[in-house]
Amino acid sequence: MDFYQKLLEILESNWEKEIVLKRNEYLVTKEAINTDLFLVEEGSLRVFIEDEEEEHTIRFGYKNSIITALDSFLTDQPTKFYIQTLKKCRLKRISKKSFSALMKASEENKEVWEQLLQSFVYQQIEREIDLITYSPQKRFENVLQRSPQVFQEIPLKYIASYLRMTPETLSRILKTLD
Repeated sequence: MDFYQKLLEILESNWEKEIVLKRNEYLVTKEAINTDLFLVEEGSLRVFIEDEEEEHTIRFGYKNSIITALDSFLTDQPTKFYIQTLKKCRLKRISKKSFSALMKASEENKEVWEQLLQSFVYQQIEREIDLITYSPQKRFENVLQRSPQVFQEIPLKYIASYLRMTPETLSRILKTLD
């Protein structure tokens, strides 16, 4: 993922603002138009949607993660997502306008942005395959292999939601590891 490091280097001196949020605060709420891009310097967050019955966690952000309401960022339309802090967070922010200008500034920057988007799409494909085809145990194993940091940063009830299982099922799986 050297492209990710390269992206962070490109952005390093171009962040426009620092934001501090307390635990359980919202960075983005459903129906808001939020086209900012954020770098998590400290803390953790979750991206989730909700239906009539429950919330569904779809992504996490923690130290050195870039996070945004991607639907709103890409379309300039209201988002369907919430982004909520799970721990106190310190974030850096850059507007879409500034970010886009940076990405268009050179062919190398354009390539880095394209690689980031491709990586994101691939991660989403992996996740969809996991959710559609694998048992809870296998979904757990795949996430543990791909993103072990999640288990250090994120409360288990949100990991369970992300894995589309009950907290009790996740607890049973974790007990088999002892």
